[in-house]
Amino acid sequence: MYRRSFGAIRGQLHIHPFAPGLKDHAEILVLENNRERPPSINNWHSDVSFFERPALGSILRAIKVPEFGGDTLWASMYAAYDALSDTMQRFLSGLVAVHDFEHVFFGQSKLMFSDKTEDAHARVDKVAAARKRFPEMEHPVVRTHLETGKQALFVNSGFTTRIKDMSEKESRTLLNFLYEHLDSPDFQVRFRWQKNSVAFWDNRCTQHFAAADYWPHERHMQRVTIEGERPFYKA
Repeated sequence: MYRRSFGAIRGQLHIHPFAPGLKDHAEILVLENNRERPPSINNWHSDVSFFERPALGSILRAIKVPEFGGDTLWASMYAAYDALSDTMQRFLSGLVAVHDFEHVFFGQSKLMFSDKTEDAHARVDKVAAARKRFPEMEHPVVRTHLETGKQALFVNSGFTTRIKDMSEKESRTLLNFLYEHLDSPDFQVRFRWQKNSVAFWDNRCTQHFAAADYWPHERHMQRVTIEGERPFYKA
């Protein structure tokens, strides 16, 4: 359980509210895909950004990797922010984005951790209970890193649903622009996993993307997530 001990060095470990952990160590999240459970969370995201205090960092270990594919990409949100014009940087600095979990973990497509045996009433009750614990959360579109003082974009296609105080069309247009912008290879690195490889990243200034290009082969990973601070913007 070295990954658990290593993660705890940096702070309190997070227990995911919707995804399964190990039986005796709930803070160790199990990410397992195979023929029966195809990979589905194939988008850019920052872990649990829908929390009031999103993840500081995550540590991921490869237990079993496919013969080919299954790489993870990371994108620097420092670099994405720095590549914007001064005018766009100033415009974004005053904006707030809304982050939410429901469409990912309880959406109609029944994504990665959904229970396919639930009836509709049980599903509605579960969503209502989760909503009480985790209301929509507002975070700045541009986040100031607590330790470096640098600015980074903090919206992601996984959990960001809209820009506060904008019309639906305005919000969608701006978010689509930012998602397309941060998807540039200029901001990215790509990691090819081997068995027992370990990656440790800072969720406050990166996003990541797990390439879903190995189905029907198996990919088994385990992750611990370190709790962070409430995001803020400081000019």
